[in-house]
Amino acid sequence: MKLVFATHNKNKFAEVKALMPEYIELLSLTDIDFHDDIRETEDTIEGNAILKANYIKDRLGFNCFADDTGLEVDALDGKPGVYSARYAGEQRSSEDNMDLLLDNLKGQDNRAAQFKTIIALVIDKQKTLFSGICRGEIIKEKRGEKGFGYDPIFIPNASKKTFAEMPQDEKAKHSHRGKAIRELIDYLKED
Repeated sequence: MKLVFATHNKNKFAEVKALMPEYIELLSLTDIDFHDDIRETEDTIEGNAILKANYIKDRLGFNCFADDTGLEVDALDGKPGVYSARYAGEQRSSEDNMDLLLDNLKGQDNRAAQFKTIIALVIDKQKTLFSGICRGEIIKEKRGEKGFGYDPIFIPNASKKTFAEMPQDEKAKHSHRGKAIRELIDYLKED
């Protein structure tokens, strides 16, 4: 089965590809020679995932899936949420985003947070959503060199390591995206 993952993010693509069974030929947007940026204009994580999957299916005809992920911090009323990638501005800098989040949490005792991933799958005309949530907390300083995004400041519950300190296979066991991808794979096995 050939399936397009509607992303330009090389780190995210590698993380998802490592989880995919051999019978799924996973292609990125670069692999299908699509280099445009799909604007995330929805105000929910679900909406952005659906928007991106529909965009590729409607314009290029590929069976595909897209994800959107947000970091929801309890003390900030769920922010940055759907704006996680652009939290510190349109430049989408992970360093700037982490610095702003840490600054906004100064003096806060409640550092509980969760990552939420929604995957929208479009095969032929059928749309299906999958979700993954990982609860944890935001630490006060960056730790680790692996991963991407907010990984250096997020420790999942039942771990002492940040996502950025974990090898990819360990992160996939805990992570929001790993949970959502496993749901997607289970669904594709049944099909």
